[in-house]
Amino acid sequence: MLSGAFVLGILFWGGFNTAMEWTNREAFCISCHEMKDNVYVEYRNTIHYQNRTGVRATCPDCHVPKEWGPKMIRKIQASNEVLHKILGSIDTPEKFNAKRPILAQHEWDRMKANDSRECRNCHNFASMDYAEQNSRAATRHQTAFGAGQTCIDCHKGIAHTLPPIVQPIGAPKAGEVSTAVPAVPVKSPH
Repeated sequence: MLSGAFVLGILFWGGFNTAMEWTNREAFCISCHEMKDNVYVEYRNTIHYQNRTGVRATCPDCHVPKEWGPKMIRKIQASNEVLHKILGSIDTPEKFNAKRPILAQHEWDRMKANDSRECRNCHNFASMDYAEQNSRAATRHQTAFGAGQTCIDCHKGIAHTLPPIVQPIGAPKAGEVSTAVPAVPVKSPH
């Protein structure tokens, strides 16, 4: 009985792990037209897709943690995305783009909260050679890291087009008092 439970446990764990890894492939990520026709098209025009070194960051490299616990949490969160596909709330480019600011903000918040962990799998600032960066980038990186910023603070839109976001001009930082200024749309610099 004990050896049977052991074998069943191994089979269950093997099946579960295989399913998790199968869903961590770019082919799975773009298997629905919502992703393939929207964000994947944008990503294909970035340095993360094609570059001089041939190193490619795929969807799971940026959107799924490598560590088991955070990966399981992210997979549970991603089930909400699958639900919206089933409900049809993002099944056209118009619907997708209408929800895009919210979807992007969720991802930016997640990356900010985890100190851009997935970016750091490839871009470890402790290993950066500032002498190899142009002077502007080297200065900005050192200043940002010294101020406790993380990758996503400056690199929104690095692999996807930024959604139109309404942001007040001179928006106050946390703890500051607003000096009411009209809002303007912020466009992607990329």
